[in-house]
Amino acid sequence: EVGWYNAVLQPAFHLPYPDDTLAFVVLSTPSMFDKALKPFVKKERLKIIRDPVDQCVSHHLARVKEKFPDQRVDVMFDYEMLPSRKPKFLAQTAAHVAGAAYYYQRKDVKLDPWGKKRIFGVCIHPKYGGWFAIRALLIFPDIQVPLLEQPTPVDCVSTEEKRIELLEQFNFHWQDGHYRDIIEVKERYSEEQKAYFATPPAERFRLLGLSQEAQ
Repeated sequence: EVGWYNAVLQPAFHLPYPDDTLAFVVLSTPSMFDKALKPFVKKERLKIIRDPVDQCVSHHLARVKEKFPDQRVDVMFDYEMLPSRKPKFLAQTAAHVAGAAYYYQRKDVKLDPWGKKRIFGVCIHPKYGGWFAIRALLIFPDIQVPLLEQPTPVDCVSTEEKRIELLEQFNFHWQDGHYRDIIEVKERYSEEQKAYFATPPAERFRLLGLSQEAQ
């Protein structure tokens, strides 16, 4: 529920809904690339005018909204910004409070080795490690769930050494992706998917066989 999220953030980041409002965090797993993105590109190739993954997620969530014709459903995407340039929602915090993935931050390390360096946190999923993405938030403003029990995210990187290694890898060597395998994972991105996300956004159209006109 929205209150779990608002409780851990400064008022400037609060979502403007009552605390017991129902909300869902939407993740994409490694199989999204083959099961959702490629079929979407094949079918909608002439209509793709911006980032194909963003458009694919938007398309599928629009279909989810259609399943609830009598309900108001507000969707916030991970890439959306407010006029103030603040993100509409903090994706990693939302995933953590929803119990979907554990958000490891500097404060989770007791003996901090980084001094004055700025260290960003990262979410790790108990099944997919770092091989997943947080895509959106679905909010049902007319549904209140005051008795919903908050799930606890799985603390799968539980030792001090591993947490330091995770934050070190994510902050200083993120390009090689080793932080994603900080735990043993059940599934990871295919080589094709790795190549896609490693390619600069402007060149990804070509990889999917889309024309420059689409770009």
